[in-house]
Amino acid sequence: MTKTQPVSGYTLPVFACAAALAALRCLREGIQSLESVSINLLEPQITAEIPIEQVSVLKTGTALGVTRSDPGDNLDLTRNTPVWAMVELGNWEEGEQIVILGGEGIGRHTVGGGAAIYDYAMRLLRSNLSRELSPSEKITVTLILPSGRQLATRTSNEAFGVVEGLSLLGTTGISQPLSAPGQLEVYREQLQQKAELFDCLVFCIGENGLDLARQLGINPDRLVKTANWLGPLLVEAGYQGVQSILLFGYHGKLMKLAAGIFHTHHHLADGRREILTAYCAKAGMPADACSAIFAAATAEEALGQLRALDAEFGSNWVDRIYGDIARQIDLRSSDCIFTHTNLHIPVGSVMFGRDRKIIVKSDIGDTFLTQIC
Repeated sequence: MTKTQPVSGYTLPVFACAAALAALRCLREGIQSLESVSINLLEPQITAEIPIEQVSVLKTGTALGVTRSDPGDNLDLTRNTPVWAMVELGNWEEGEQIVILGGEGIGRHTVGGGAAIYDYAMRLLRSNLSRELSPSEKITVTLILPSGRQLATRTSNEAFGVVEGLSLLGTTGISQPLSAPGQLEVYREQLQQKAELFDCLVFCIGENGLDLARQLGINPDRLVKTANWLGPLLVEAGYQGVQSILLFGYHGKLMKLAAGIFHTHHHLADGRREILTAYCAKAGMPADACSAIFAAATAEEALGQLRALDAEFGSNWVDRIYGDIARQIDLRSSDCIFTHTNLHIPVGSVMFGRDRKIIVKSDIGDTFLTQIC
């Protein structure tokens, strides 16, 4: 039986860029009907043809482009989401030639209030739009996701400090089908290729981990995006002869491994508050404080409570509790590999919070991080 490879699509920044490019061409060339535009994805260096749903002049010097998200064979909540871009054309006298703003449905950061439009999206827009402008022209691009505010309630954006909409997050224009059946095989192939180049690999569950790992100076070629397939990919790393593994992830996801949960999607298993409460009790935290941790709505809220206790009483609950969790993650992960491969492979862990700051590094994780940065 022939296996069908999952089909990749494109990330939200690509569709935002396409809508903006269509609106600009509408203004510059008087085009009122446009079937598609070509976008240089930058990462990777290929050109994608993106369908355009609508384009129209709104008033003199202002046009709107509309496209629709297509993430490929991915169980992605942004599938078929309308993506709008309003472009205002003017004369460039000073400041930035291309100003990019977040409109309705684009999330904003709780710290600073800026739009959650990340580096890749900014580079993609500026690179593709600048080629269409004369030296004397300036544009203001307002990106809009009409369904973004509603869709954001079904994501973990708020845990990362983004509210009121979706992030234009990503490091590439290609949307890999992370959740689709068969994606695990694609991940295995990618891991096999990296295992030939590096003795130590860094596993990142999602884009936030990948982005932070790069900021810390970790070679991007060493990074393996796992999505929720941590268990199978740990085992695959053992089979491929990887000498060591660094797990780099958001604490609300990674702590599940401390309880032996190796597929981290919340629809399959979500024991975060139980895990954290158990380790609080193990560390000797009073019963009423443990009860408050158990009642926390999110792992981030529970972490905030621990930090508040440390600040108020001069205690070190965060270091003690998360240190214990990190050590257990290392042990359980190494045991998982040994159970299936009979190989002893050291695993270290690094956990970060929604502020993208590291909460804890296990002893092994700290050693690996020092070696590869």
